[in-house]
Amino acid sequence: MQGPLSLSQTVQAVAGGSLRALDALEACIARIEATDAHINAFTGTRFEAARAQAARVDAQRSRGEALGSLAGVPFAVKNLFDIAGEVTLAGSTVNRTDPPASADAVLVQRLQAQGAVLVGSLNMDEYAYGFTTENTHFGPTHNPHRLACSAGGSSGGSGAAVAAAQVPLTLGSDTNGSIRVPASLCGVWGLKPTFGRLSRRGTFPFVHSLDHLGPLADDLPGLALAYDALQGADPLDPGCHATSVQATVRSLGLGMQDLRVGVLGGYFAEHAGDGARAVVALAARALGASATVQWPDAQQARAAAFIVTASEGGAQHLQRLRTQAADFEPLSVDRFIAGALQPAAWYTRAQRFRRVYRDKVNALFRDWDVLIAPATPLPAQPLGTEWIHINGQRLPCRPSIGLLTQPVSFAGCPVVAAPLWPADTGGLPIGVQLIAAPWREDLALRAGMALHNAGLAHCKPVEF
Repeated sequence: MQGPLSLSQTVQAVAGGSLRALDALEACIARIEATDAHINAFTGTRFEAARAQAARVDAQRSRGEALGSLAGVPFAVKNLFDIAGEVTLAGSTVNRTDPPASADAVLVQRLQAQGAVLVGSLNMDEYAYGFTTENTHFGPTHNPHRLACSAGGSSGGSGAAVAAAQVPLTLGSDTNGSIRVPASLCGVWGLKPTFGRLSRRGTFPFVHSLDHLGPLADDLPGLALAYDALQGADPLDPGCHATSVQATVRSLGLGMQDLRVGVLGGYFAEHAGDGARAVVALAARALGASATVQWPDAQQARAAAFIVTASEGGAQHLQRLRTQAADFEPLSVDRFIAGALQPAAWYTRAQRFRRVYRDKVNALFRDWDVLIAPATPLPAQPLGTEWIHINGQRLPCRPSIGLLTQPVSFAGCPVVAAPLWPADTGGLPIGVQLIAAPWREDLALRAGMALHNAGLAHCKPVEF
């Protein structure tokens, strides 16, 4: 079954008048109805409301009014984003008794203000605590490229929906890797912006100190378009530190001539399997990177990220853990309880380390503009996998899928996850992280565009 147009193609076709927004939407609805029984990406749809939104876009165009930058683009959101009139589940049945959201999340509003059309909400690990979207309540999300395998997590529905061409654009969250892991395993583009760059208002929190929000898309120019639409200061969100909007789409044509690109070694090579090392080598050649760079204290940063995650996650759910522990996700409830019991001194020490650590990481970018690392140590693993082997190490699967993303998000750096396709993984993708200094998303996107132009980084169609 042929999928709908890509994000960029949809924008161009609707703006040019060769495609109605309503027809773009109907193509996505047909794709969702034909494929989601196999994928289980969606936990809720709102097709009638979406049809009304698309009709408004078409009416604007017929009147000759200016259209938004994403006019007619269907999108869906991880179900921790508020949708007005709906209960924000955050992957949990515990939340079903919560009152419905009174307004859309800020980022949902910003996409709709640019003409994008919201079609539904997407599956995730409960309360975003996981890397595999093996959700016991709503069922696992399946990888479109191999249905027996995981789509990654915790934004697994967001990655799978794009990979299956159900929608060209989704929103996810990334605390320790939850945008970059699904992007890598599903073979789509993902962006984890700088910590504090985008408003989190109207989303269900996991770890306030580490939560990021961002887009996943089926092409790189579309990813940049979406990111530009999402930007902007939010004085009502004290965690949003943005003061200006960066027009990243304009930077995509600047090329790589003046960019200093390095490859992360040490920890990032030691914890990468053959396929992950292969895609890094491909990206390095295309971007002219030959020098190996050592990222400071990566192992310690991952340990500190675990402590902060467990402490804040446990505290967030402490009252419900006391009264409804049996209703929580079996794969994560013990970690929430353990986090709630952690000594406060551990948390304080981890946060103190983080301040020193960020200074060390930021110092790297005096000499480098973009750093390359694998996004996941391995391609997608079969659902239910308990153990993986990486360079002779036997490691627990679910936490270890985030081995390479956690140290980076703990520093707050922006990252583009670019989908590459190594030769020895049986047709499964592995992404590379393109890491830039805080507030320099434009540089990571430029590197992604260079990989796209070289024919290396792209989404592949999936047939059902």
